[in-house]
Amino acid sequence: MSNREDIAAMRRQYGEVGLIESNLPSNPLELFDTWLKQAAENEIVVEANAMVLSTVQDEQPTSRTVLLKDLTKDGFTFFSNYGSRKAEQIEKNKNVSLLFPWYPMERQVIVIGSASKISKAESEKYFASRPRGSQIGAWASAQSSELSSRAELESKFAEFEAKWPVGQIIPMPEFWGGYVVNPTSIEFWQGRYSRLHDRIRYVRDNNNNWQIKRLNP
Repeated sequence: MSNREDIAAMRRQYGEVGLIESNLPSNPLELFDTWLKQAAENEIVVEANAMVLSTVQDEQPTSRTVLLKDLTKDGFTFFSNYGSRKAEQIEKNKNVSLLFPWYPMERQVIVIGSASKISKAESEKYFASRPRGSQIGAWASAQSSELSSRAELESKFAEFEAKWPVGQIIPMPEFWGGYVVNPTSIEFWQGRYSRLHDRIRYVRDNNNNWQIKRLNP
């Protein structure tokens, strides 16, 4: 195990490329879209659309990684089993946070907003585009519930795989679908030299307009 001195000595020098207010778009979703595309083109970044979703229940935060599947004017869309722990927590408290950790690019984005279910038609459209194995997996996994063994999960998968042979349309489960996170703030972090990092936060005002604020690193 690494000792405290070894960990404390871990550091890297960040670059000169930064965030200048005069160059920023008025809508943060435009900047996010640019950064997402740049992350997707970076060979070192694994799963550019991976994001850490944090929810809260009884004042206890919980985090897990999910995949961003759409970006629209309404916000950030992901999909889940509606019986999962995150779904249960969102049902009780719609306030969530998203973190996009693009460390190889010395960047991260933090989104704070509220999550709500998208329409069944939108969810069905996306479900139909998923690989067959992923569709069957949605039926086989009672997400977040306990399993007696790996074999139990694989047995359920085989059961549903037999139910819908190759070539048959697999319907979307009623307990599965999407959420959209409508942002109230989006913070962009860009690593800079001497730890003088750039932190730019877009915040919605009462008129639903975005205000740009610079924060100390």
